[in-house]
Amino acid sequence: MSSKRHTPWSEADNEPIWSQVLQLTHDYKAVNLGQGFPDFPLPSFVQEALFNAANGGLHMHQYTRGLGHLPLVKILAKFFGRILGRDIDPLEEILVTMGAYQAVFCAVQALVYEGDEVIILDPCYHCYEPMTVMAGGKPVHVPLRPRKVTGPTVSSADWVFCSEELTSKFNSQTKAIIINNPSNPLGKVFQREELQMIADLCIKHDVICISDEVYEWLTYDGVQHIKMATFPGMWERTVTIGTAGKCFGVTGWKVGWAIGPRHILDHMQKIHQNSIHHCPTPTQEAVAVCFQREYDTFGTEESHFRQQLALLQAKRLMLTECLRSFGLQPYVPDGGFFIVTDISTLKVDLNDPSTKDDPYDCRFVKWLIKEKGLSTIPLTGLCSPEYRDIFQNYIRITFVKDDSTLRAVEDILRKWKDERIQNTDSV
Repeated sequence: MSSKRHTPWSEADNEPIWSQVLQLTHDYKAVNLGQGFPDFPLPSFVQEALFNAANGGLHMHQYTRGLGHLPLVKILAKFFGRILGRDIDPLEEILVTMGAYQAVFCAVQALVYEGDEVIILDPCYHCYEPMTVMAGGKPVHVPLRPRKVTGPTVSSADWVFCSEELTSKFNSQTKAIIINNPSNPLGKVFQREELQMIADLCIKHDVICISDEVYEWLTYDGVQHIKMATFPGMWERTVTIGTAGKCFGVTGWKVGWAIGPRHILDHMQKIHQNSIHHCPTPTQEAVAVCFQREYDTFGTEESHFRQQLALLQAKRLMLTECLRSFGLQPYVPDGGFFIVTDISTLKVDLNDPSTKDDPYDCRFVKWLIKEKGLSTIPLTGLCSPEYRDIFQNYIRITFVKDDSTLRAVEDILRKWKDERIQNTDSV
């Protein structure tokens, strides 16, 4: 393989839109439905796990195994071995990282060389493209488009890729494809037929799949999440990424992992060793305890994953109904933390000269923060510039918030709706 040459990405000098949104959210003290983190209390067993780890003796505050705390990699191997139906070597086939973010970074840095192409499905988590370019690779984007649906309800399953378009992007230069399943921002859970097609293309063209599955335990209404590594011929070419942040609601712990065959993980481990080398010991210990509890209760009423799913499904319904009552058409997510909704029917005055060059959704989001005190994320901030026309009429909203936060959103939208009615009556 050729040597790597690290290059800046094309928009390195521009402040990312989500950074602008977060700053405005702080400045205007807006209700934050942009960032996907829970603002409600943690389960007691999660807090106790970290408390006990911090009070577990001197060794809990010193270095542990660089590639992953032994109790953690052992329970991850045991837990996901049962899910995948195979034996997983905890020392060779699991890497513990600083959140899923670093797991993606290690995968891309280890596998992508200058000139390699990486297929990315748009819209996507914002780090996929810059990480690819930093490694010297070329991002190749394939958009998910909303199909036309008759009826009052649309769902995240209505966002689909064109099979011919995806097929045309695979060639001899393709090194990897990155998929996020369930998807951030769409909430789409890829169906078996879609995943099988991706798997077939990976096998045909000898391509690695980086499968970001951080929301795998959050699929609603009985929708099934299928792990890419379970397809025939795909364990050998798949890196599966997860995080405790989404499993247990502890986004600040930054404990993630990558699972895959040793011939791939070996390269990722070298990147990890020569970048951060080591993740914090007490949080790894706490996550190990949490996973052991889940292993023991999995599939029962005591399962945290089952209880968390029920809690978030209720919040998803609460926010979905709120958006509909306001006159919007949200795409009901089959999984994840977020709802995408169409804003094209909202007629607002966006004549702020400071935003005139922004896509419509970016202008709308900034206006919404300043004028209504509500923060969301524009969908064009999560896609390639070449596909902004497809996504500029949509925003992403998280429902993983305390009921008091969601009620505050209801109040904002109710007042706005009343203002619109009054303005209509006065015309």
